[in-house]
Amino acid sequence: MELVWLLDYFRSHPEIGSRLGLRLVDIEMIELRQLGKWQPPAVPVTERELATASAAWQAYRAPTPEACFALLGQDLSALPLLRPALRELLEELPSSVTGLGATEMRFLELIARGYQRTNALFHLRSLRGTRIFGEFEHGYLLDALAHGPTPAVAGLDEELRTLERENFRDRVHAYHRSRLSLTDFGKAIVAHKEDFSRHNPIDRWWGGTHLTNDRLWRWDSMLVKP
Repeated sequence: MELVWLLDYFRSHPEIGSRLGLRLVDIEMIELRQLGKWQPPAVPVTERELATASAAWQAYRAPTPEACFALLGQDLSALPLLRPALRELLEELPSSVTGLGATEMRFLELIARGYQRTNALFHLRSLRGTRIFGEFEHGYLLDALAHGPTPAVAGLDEELRTLERENFRDRVHAYHRSRLSLTDFGKAIVAHKEDFSRHNPIDRWWGGTHLTNDRLWRWDSMLVKP
């Protein structure tokens, strides 16, 4: 989504956009000072890439997820990684069954398997299997799971209730002190017997969509309207 945001911007600046090129670079290559034999080909950015990116960015900014879902049925081959990225984004909408997005649900499943430390939840991406959020966004998701009226997670450091979100240093220490477990409610969610959103307030943004309890767009392999 960062890429489509940039390409959407450059579409309004053709004098720059005409000189752009894209390289598909593996994450292991990013830290190399010189790519050497791994030099991937540069693909010129044409109006096709710019138009696809602009459509995706405008869809993500829309007040409902409908435009993003509609994009899945369109030709997105100009940006080969866009379709899986859109699907992963849609999977972060609350589930029709559990009321949680993919990352939140994966947190509960990992805790149920005995992963008590936040480091595993936040940083072991191959274990977690989701890629949408960064470290501190993971923390905010975990805060909501543990500190709502009906918590699904126990053991999250209590200081996180009062720490400012901008206080990254102290928040990191608080996450490291935490030893997580599931509440009975959390176990019921993992068993698909409870819906988190029916017992806790929902107030967050998914792109340009404001998700609240009475306006909760959901995902169940298809988009489900409130």
